Amino acid sequence: MASTTDDRDDSPTPGSERLKAKNPFEFFRQVRQEGQRVTWATRQEVTVSTIMVMIMVAAAAIFFFIVDALIRWAIGFILPS
Repeated sequence: MASTTDDRDDSPTPGSERLKAKNPFEFFRQVRQEGQRVTWATRQEVTVSTIMVMIMVAAAAIFFFIVDALIRWAIGFILPS
């Protein structure tokens, strides 16, 4: 027969004290600390990534323009007005 007692441990997990609500100033201090730990991209990396995104957007626009023109032509060929 199955046991009806609850075997889980309701004690706080290690490190969960950090997650408790604190005052807003403490929160923003922690946010600032986390922001300092982030490895930010260099200006050159951001520039290269931006250029790559612009190239891909232009390529996608050209591709979809061609596909749209082909579909328009095919529909006009099948259903002449």
